[in-house]
Amino acid sequence: MLRKILLPVIFTVLAYGFWISPDLKDIAAGVAIFLFGMLFLEEGFKAFTGGVLESLLKRTTDKLWKSLSFGVVSTTLMQSSSLVSVITISFLSAGLLGLSAGIGIIFGANLGTTTGAWLIAGLGLKVNISAFAMPMLVFGIILVFQSSKGLKGAGYILAGLGFLFLGIHYMKEGFEAFKGSIDLSAYAIPGLRGLLIYALLGILATVIMQSSHATLVLIITALAAGQITYENALALAIGSNVGTTITAIIGAMGSNVEGRRLAGAHLVFNVVTGLVAILLIGQFMAMVDYLSMEFGIADDDYTLKLAVFHTLFNLAGIVLMLPLINLLVSALEAFIKPKKRKVSEPRYLNESVLEMPDTAIEAVRREIGHLFDNAFDVMAYALNFNPVSLRSDEPMAEVGAMPGKVHQIDIDGLYDRKIKYLYSAINAFISRVQTVSSAQQNDELYRLRQASRDIVESVKAVKHLQKNMVRYLASPNAEIRDQYLNIRLQLGMLMREISHIESSEDPDLLLLSLDNLKVRIRRNDVLMTGVIDEKIRKNLITAEMATSLMNDNGYAIDIADNLVEMARIMFLPTESIVREGAYDLALSDRDIDAIFTIDNQASGKTASGGGS
Repeated sequence: MLRKILLPVIFTVLAYGFWISPDLKDIAAGVAIFLFGMLFLEEGFKAFTGGVLESLLKRTTDKLWKSLSFGVVSTTLMQSSSLVSVITISFLSAGLLGLSAGIGIIFGANLGTTTGAWLIAGLGLKVNISAFAMPMLVFGIILVFQSSKGLKGAGYILAGLGFLFLGIHYMKEGFEAFKGSIDLSAYAIPGLRGLLIYALLGILATVIMQSSHATLVLIITALAAGQITYENALALAIGSNVGTTITAIIGAMGSNVEGRRLAGAHLVFNVVTGLVAILLIGQFMAMVDYLSMEFGIADDDYTLKLAVFHTLFNLAGIVLMLPLINLLVSALEAFIKPKKRKVSEPRYLNESVLEMPDTAIEAVRREIGHLFDNAFDVMAYALNFNPVSLRSDEPMAEVGAMPGKVHQIDIDGLYDRKIKYLYSAINAFISRVQTVSSAQQNDELYRLRQASRDIVESVKAVKHLQKNMVRYLASPNAEIRDQYLNIRLQLGMLMREISHIESSEDPDLLLLSLDNLKVRIRRNDVLMTGVIDEKIRKNLITAEMATSLMNDNGYAIDIADNLVEMARIMFLPTESIVREGAYDLALSDRDIDAIFTIDNQASGKTASGGGS
């Protein structure tokens, strides 16, 4: 609704401005070209988020000072705190970052964004940067049309820098020409009243342009042309800092609760920093004068003094807020809570991660992990296990002992609440990611879709298995009871080992574990081992019991196969070379059957008979 009202107002104001002063067109065009350059720059850096940035982020956020440093360095390189905020929100939403690390990055990004003011004030206004813009645009656009993702990304970055330089040039020239007809400095407002009014104007300008960098360039070029006073420029800079939080808030609208908490932290930090700067403006100005004198900045070089001020008050905000970060996290977690739902909903799938396919794929992987956790609980209850005990390190002999009372749970109800909606959401999200991903990424998404289906098929097989298991675990016939107790124990051990496999860092060891699980299940196949034939010949079980046992044994093997294949997809390294090599080394079903045959021959058994 607000956008519908705001857009016509902006168009009307601009049209009126162009009518009363043709020189305003140069300034507006400069802003437009600068913003277009920012879009190109962001697009270029996104091309490199599929590996370098993600791996760097994972390695540099385990400590708060590292998160802070990452925010400073990444924003300095990309010259876009908005892009860093969006990337951080998407990583947080995908579960790749903790809230404290995300807040550290946002704090660092605020300091990193001040380097833009230094570059513009120290270089952009003193050098004819438009001379560099044209070659950058030419070479950049040529690279944009290349098929290589890396070259295309480099082209976007180069062209983006060219547009940025060109935009600064037009804004600078526009203000120089504009002051010949209208002197905006005549509208300067001194004192606290001017400070508040111009801070609000800075917020408004940043909200409209969605870029604090663009607002700062506008402020610095206007200040260099003498169109605004130094004091009013400081107020505008404070306002632009607060206004940039709107980008993070908009980016968090499609995010999960963690993304919204991060946007809240961004807002709190920038508002507190802005209020401190306004309340202590006299002290900050005195400090700027002192530092300028120390660094040899001339008294009348207000553009560089603005850059000093911008860095100083952001640094003061970090010093003030950093000791309170744990308190801030606690407050945000208490204030912004996830909505309670009757059905299990996605934790990691949201709009914010769709910006970067690799991050979206990682979010899908984590969501399937969430699906497996839910399925684990459902299957454990259906098999009469306590899920907590089954995941623990308690001796399996105790966990898998005959339950005191056998229960039949409403597995259909649990499926509807914990599996169905989540599974549908995963499939729908994968389809959306496939529209923006590469062929290699689509292959990975196909495997992940298969993993989610394996989990669901396992739950459905457990549903079929549960009826007879509950019946025969309570049977007075010890022979059939022991067979179902063994099936239950084997499935429990399988589920436990798969739940523990995720922490393995050795793909070879992981692969051997998965193959061992499949071999062990085959060794307990009652048909292959001849257990059923023996039990029937000795009249230990009835024909009805034998039929049930054969069917349920088949369900157990299906569950095992599905869960092992799911684990192979989910827990093997995602690097294609390592994964493909691991798949080549994996035992096929034929290999496993051959191992079983050798086992039988060694023990003097045949597939049609023998002892158990």
